[in-house]
Amino acid sequence: MDVIFAIDLWTWAAFVAAGAALLLTPGPNMMFCIACGLRGGPKVGIAAGMGAASGMFLHSVLVAIGLASLIAANETAFDVIRYVGAAYLIWMGWQAWRAGGDLEERLGRSEIARAFGRAVVTNLTNPKVLVFMIALLPQFADPSLGPIWPQIIAFGFVLASMAAVFDGIYGGLAGAVSDRMRKASKLMNRISAIVFGALAVRILAE
Repeated sequence: MDVIFAIDLWTWAAFVAAGAALLLTPGPNMMFCIACGLRGGPKVGIAAGMGAASGMFLHSVLVAIGLASLIAANETAFDVIRYVGAAYLIWMGWQAWRAGGDLEERLGRSEIARAFGRAVVTNLTNPKVLVFMIALLPQFADPSLGPIWPQIIAFGFVLASMAAVFDGIYGGLAGAVSDRMRKASKLMNRISAIVFGALAVRILAE
């Protein structure tokens, strides 16, 4: 714990600035949360943001214990993760496309829990997040302060907390818009389906 408090203020400031730049740039997490918000309303969009942030933190834990580096170095394992993630997004897109037009029935706790879980899975099966964490987090760790792994986890926690705020806002705002367009909620489902499908194509193409 002492090693975390030993990290100087300028390092934290640089890390927060880098994290903010990342989270303000349109990417898979942002689009996923917006799609969930459009489909299920503000609470579902916010839940998706919390789930994406949780997945990001789990990535940082993997980086801290070195497992992420091994996965990224193994091309087969890397591709399996990528294809599983793409298939999952395609399945979600299909479910959204087939959904009915009644938005109200999707605002219960079960849909909120599903949005959170789906966001976690989608984030964990996105190898781009894995590679980004491997590239970013160790850059701010200082071996002279002590063990690296608690520093990486601390940076990962801060980044995940920022992601929860940013992605939660994106998803919540998208949900607020969809809440005002309940008569067009079937259209919201179709838009969500297209976004999920586009994310799957992007993962497979990279």
